[in-house]
Amino acid sequence: MSRRSPLMNVIVSAVMKASRNLRRDFGEVEQLQVSKKGPADFVSAADKRTEKALYEELSRGRPDFGFLMEEHGEIAGKRDDVRFIIDPLDGTTNFLHGLPHFALSVAVEEKGEIVAGVVYNPIVDELFWAEKGQGAYLNDTRLRVSGRDKMEAALLATGIPFKGKDGHDTFQAELAEFAPNVAGIRRFGAASLDLAYVAAGRFDGYWEDNLQSWDIAAGILIVKEAGGYVSDITGGQDMLNSGSVIAANDRLHAPMERVIKRARRGAAKTA
Repeated sequence: MSRRSPLMNVIVSAVMKASRNLRRDFGEVEQLQVSKKGPADFVSAADKRTEKALYEELSRGRPDFGFLMEEHGEIAGKRDDVRFIIDPLDGTTNFLHGLPHFALSVAVEEKGEIVAGVVYNPIVDELFWAEKGQGAYLNDTRLRVSGRDKMEAALLATGIPFKGKDGHDTFQAELAEFAPNVAGIRRFGAASLDLAYVAAGRFDGYWEDNLQSWDIAAGILIVKEAGGYVSDITGGQDMLNSGSVIAANDRLHAPMERVIKRARRGAAKTA
């Protein structure tokens, strides 16, 4: 059985406590679907309540840490070299529509490096977690990325730019390059879980652009600690600032990067 550090115990305890109300709120979404107003305001309130609960619990456990949160932005801590990065509800649209595929995500960034991460889907009780140098786990089971080495056998995940977002032409070019040459492509709507699924070997690779740091911070470490490779779209390591990510095992990461670069060159020529 894996052993968690005191810091990880603080994070897991906070996530478990904050998820109780979120699980209850999700149970009410289906009833709200039939109302004229719809559940959007309810879900927004649930998101904010969850973030507040995480902030309170994590502040109690680590009062010196700063915070970067989806709803409330940056909050400075007594220490300026370490902070929690929080997404209280990744997969809001899924939650809104009663789809049980969403997660709470908490990462710790210390001196510019992610050193701990948790991604938790409370509906199926799957806790993905990792600490730097200590491996990645699903609950208490050690995770490893898949061993597939052929693109034609790979199942990939991605995100599709939605209404109001840029990047549709670029995405279409990437999809056109990938689709004929892989086993399948999935769009599940929660970046943190897409990364966790790469770590668990459920997906062989994942790519997406226009993300926020709280969407991916925890998942990046979980993939790396499961033996995977993670970069931004250009092949660099500035994922949190660039908002782009490619994650896969060591055999598929480079081919995926080449496909994406080729697709983007083609899209640029036709723009």
